[in-house]
Amino acid sequence: MPEPLTKEIAELHQRLSQTREEYDKLNSEAKEWAGKRNSLHKQIRKLRIKTHEFTQKRNTLNKRVQELKTLRDEANKKRREKHAQILELRKEIKTLKEKRPSRPMNDLQTEIEKLEWRIQTTPLPLKEEETLIDQIRSLENQLLIHKKLQKLKNNLTEYRTEKEESESKAKNCHTQLLELAEQSQQLHKEMLETLNEAIPLQDEADKSHKRFLEAKQKAERLHQQIDIIREEIHRIEEKNKARHELDLRKELEERALEKLKRGEKLTLDEFKALAEKGII
Repeated sequence: MPEPLTKEIAELHQRLSQTREEYDKLNSEAKEWAGKRNSLHKQIRKLRIKTHEFTQKRNTLNKRVQELKTLRDEANKKRREKHAQILELRKEIKTLKEKRPSRPMNDLQTEIEKLEWRIQTTPLPLKEEETLIDQIRSLENQLLIHKKLQKLKNNLTEYRTEKEESESKAKNCHTQLLELAEQSQQLHKEMLETLNEAIPLQDEADKSHKRFLEAKQKAERLHQQIDIIREEIHRIEEKNKARHELDLRKELEERALEKLKRGEKLTLDEFKALAEKGII
């Protein structure tokens, strides 16, 4: 092979070796950046999962908050209703007290029973019996006022109890609401801290990905250069091969001509070489 071509191929192989070395280095660098990026993405995914858990917990708290608000509002509504009923009952009781007989309820009841027993057990003139019946009727009307008044008082006690229960329930709901609001605020704070923790990681992951792409692009360009160098080496080697084959064929033809001149026997290849040249 001629010296210039041999030197050119050696130089190309040297370039190929250097380019491959640089290509491998860039691939290794890209792999490192990809590994760093993937590691950061893994950390970010964990933080996002944590943030999602915070969101779910907060949503659960908010749902409970709405339930407690509804219960508190219902309790306050019932408390107001009972308060209005209590005021109305007080008015009725006040009005009825003005009509309340001076005699106690038990005395009236006892008197009615005595009169009824007398009517049932004692033969009486019609007029006297009618008089006793009128007395009983009058006593029963007085007793009825006592009974109505007692019923109103019982209702008043019941309404007061229900009002107190509603007030207690509303207060309890409000206390729970304050506790849940504090928990929700704490969850929101932790969620923001987690999100803020992910921001620099995402920035770093983006930079790592950018460096990865840059290294891959450089490696791709070097790979193209490698292909070009390989093609150039192949072209020169094929050229050298063809030139070498031409030199061998020329040498064969010259040797065959010399043998032909000397009248020596030709080999098959020597014969074919001269035949193709049209000498034989």
